Amino acid sequence: MSEKGVSTESFSSRLGFILVSAGCAIGIGNVWKFPYLCGQFGGAAFILIYLVFLLIMGIPVMVCEFAIGRGSRCSAAKSFEALEPSGTCWHRFKAISIAGCYMLMMYYTTVTGWMLYYCWLHIKGTFVGATPQFITATFGAMLQDPANLLFWMVLTCVLGFGVCYLGIQNGVERITKWMMSALLLLMMVLAAHSLFLEGAEKGIQFYLVPNFAALEKLGWGNVIYAAMSQAFFTLSIGIGAMLIFGAYLPHGRSLFGEASTITALDTFVALMAGFIIIPACFAFGIQPDAGPSLIFLTIPNLFVQMPGGRFWGMLFFIFLSFAALSTVIAVFENIIAFGMNLYGWSRKKSVAVNGLAIVLLSIPCVLGFNLWSGFQPLGPGSSVLDLEDFIVSNNLLPLGSLAFVLFCTKKNGWGWKNFLAEANDGEGRNLPASLRNYLLYVLPLLIITIYLKGYYDMFSKQGPAVLAKWLVLAFLFLGFIFYTASRKKTQ
Repeated sequence: MSEKGVSTESFSSRLGFILVSAGCAIGIGNVWKFPYLCGQFGGAAFILIYLVFLLIMGIPVMVCEFAIGRGSRCSAAKSFEALEPSGTCWHRFKAISIAGCYMLMMYYTTVTGWMLYYCWLHIKGTFVGATPQFITATFGAMLQDPANLLFWMVLTCVLGFGVCYLGIQNGVERITKWMMSALLLLMMVLAAHSLFLEGAEKGIQFYLVPNFAALEKLGWGNVIYAAMSQAFFTLSIGIGAMLIFGAYLPHGRSLFGEASTITALDTFVALMAGFIIIPACFAFGIQPDAGPSLIFLTIPNLFVQMPGGRFWGMLFFIFLSFAALSTVIAVFENIIAFGMNLYGWSRKKSVAVNGLAIVLLSIPCVLGFNLWSGFQPLGPGSSVLDLEDFIVSNNLLPLGSLAFVLFCTKKNGWGWKNFLAEANDGEGRNLPASLRNYLLYVLPLLIITIYLKGYYDMFSKQGPAVLAKWLVLAFLFLGFIFYTASRKKTQ
């Protein structure tokens, strides 16, 4: 970063940009949440709806983030100041991105540590010949051991910040290239293995042949909302995590084309994760709709039954670890850039300060499963992780996305002409100018729908009074977004 906070770093190649950006998007949501959502909501029919919402929601918001980053050559900590008209208040929205990146890592580092720990357990052969009761007890024992959770969380931070310390080209780009290449290779090997298991053909049919009759039983509204939410959240858009890579991207390629390529790669990984899990579940008589417990309870039970399960389980959790670490490295790079942009720190100083800060900020999540388990902020059975995830996923991601879209389309913001010129600068597919009204009116409405439905799903079961209280808060946040976005420049 220069003294003025403008990025002087860049990717060495287009492939590096695509793989690093895809690494940010590809995370636990792809390889953990997507397969069990397919299991819950009818397999192939869910996937078709999901792909539609990726096209009409995910890609446009990603283009907005990339354009703001490349146009400003700054992280989200300074990008609004660099592009907003004088006298407007768009710079207030940087708080969403800064808070979002820090808070995401406050629990994502802990969950990534779980992946690393389970990879180690499979390497040791802990689950060889294990009973379902032992597998369940192992997961519970992990959560009850704060020292063990702390070790793997700190290891995650050391690995992530260690890569970022080396810089964009020598660290983030080079190591993410190798990690993503290994992830894709592991994924194809695991998928090929699952597809040729005896009895896997029923899982393949479930996964590839739409069953719209089943959707009617589940309710079209529930399935459509689930697909829309997954398509929106899977790309890590809304907190500026993608924006920084736009700041490191030279001109020469249109951003719509690049966003489409990254989304296609992200989707490929999600679909392949389903090919790994769902046919194998059908082959061994395990339900693929187990929900969040699928990875740590259901999948180990699957590998216990599988010939060579120790080896395949190890590969599977290496695959998961790489997917999680690629997101950790990408978001850590954002956090490091905040320090360099706002305070003029060197990369070395920003790594040191933020490395210590993230470790300390991640401790509440670690303790939330054991010493602080009595703290249940969102109702019985909830934990610190649930609160942090609710703040990020149900608030900062949709509100941040809404702010980016409005900034790129409103006259008192960066403006449609400036945004479109940046987005379409270079070779590749262009964003059609005719989409302005869609981005200005329809896309914000879809984002608001996801935002409010998230509150409804979270609190409706706790009674009308509780739901009403939280919905008031949700509308206050929306009011802040639209009030700030409507402020005209002062004379």
